[in-house]
Amino acid sequence: MTVSRRSFLKGTASGVAGTALGAGVLVEGARVDAEAATGGPLTLAAYPFHGPHQAGVLSPGPAGKQPYACVAAFDCTVTKVADLVLLMYELTDRAWFLTTGGTPPDLGVGQPPSDSDVLGPVVPADGLTVTLSVGSSLFDDRYGLASRKPLYLTPMGTFPNDFLEPEWLHGDLLLQLCANHPDTIHHAIRDIAKNTFSGMQLRWKIEGYASPPRPSGTARNLLGFKDGTANPTGNLASSLVWVDDPAEPGWAHGGSYQVVRLIRMLVEFWDRVSINEQQNMFGRRRDSGAPLDGNSEFDIPNYAADPHGYIIPLDAHIRLANPRTRATADQRLVRRSYNYDLGVDENGNLQAGHIFIAYQQDVRRQFETVQKRLINEPLVDYVQPFGGGYFFTLPGVRDADDWYARGLLT
Repeated sequence: MTVSRRSFLKGTASGVAGTALGAGVLVEGARVDAEAATGGPLTLAAYPFHGPHQAGVLSPGPAGKQPYACVAAFDCTVTKVADLVLLMYELTDRAWFLTTGGTPPDLGVGQPPSDSDVLGPVVPADGLTVTLSVGSSLFDDRYGLASRKPLYLTPMGTFPNDFLEPEWLHGDLLLQLCANHPDTIHHAIRDIAKNTFSGMQLRWKIEGYASPPRPSGTARNLLGFKDGTANPTGNLASSLVWVDDPAEPGWAHGGSYQVVRLIRMLVEFWDRVSINEQQNMFGRRRDSGAPLDGNSEFDIPNYAADPHGYIIPLDAHIRLANPRTRATADQRLVRRSYNYDLGVDENGNLQAGHIFIAYQQDVRRQFETVQKRLINEPLVDYVQPFGGGYFFTLPGVRDADDWYARGLLT
């Protein structure tokens, strides 16, 4: 779909926008009604595109995130800042349309079709969120943006026990796509790649899924343990995520630092470990998710009553990641992680694991501080981080006159 930014963002393409809103909500509304009748998963039809913050960070919230996701890094191929602005216009147009839904225009039999039709003649919103972030490499000498770089945005370094592969690292731009179905993810990344081919090139991409609660509570990772039980929500999450430091560039306020870590899980090796040892490594019971000193998933572990780690070992994952002290309270971060499966490696082993995604105000105070506490924890024998990077999630597109990175580029 090729619509000029002027006509689209100014609202003069009212037929397209109106059809998109109406058709997307109606089609998705019918599907949600059907799922409710059959006891299937309940997910929202659409999430607002405009606002002070991008959707896909806290909205929908971590506990109610869409079941499918894709993380895709791109290299910018334009050489002038004016062309980078045009790229952001196009990304805004595509993200707005895809997250709203609607009928793509008919360009005639002499032209390539405006849409792949993977989702049929009417594109449903299907709960899609498009979240755009920038990498530190965007602030090199190509576009003269070095002085506007967020304070803590750097390339992700190598931590002890990492096995980083260059082809899975970094990127000028990062798109996080989340939706209710995997074909919606495929359609969206394909549409964006088609319409931005002259401005950016795919660097790496990985798709993931969130397991439903089994039998209840928080979803599980591929090691079989509930993942994200202590994830901050509500006002606490907002206070830990959105950048508001006066020392940061003004344009960055309302954005967030995003950390992506692609972590392979050595599941065959893990499956040979005793349940007692597995639970001690995590500090939780595998069946219920309860801390080892509790009875249910959301019980708060009492570390003060167990100073020597007789019940929850001192090197248990939950104890290192969140010591639950006053001094470490502002080091918490909001996670939005997914499982992945890439098939089989050259040795015939399963190539599956975890797409760790976390948002925070300060990557040094939060992610890096937590990660340093986790160095050499017992779990390192069963996981291999191999890719990802640090990125800065842009503030939201506020209204129809706004566009991605406007504050940065103007």
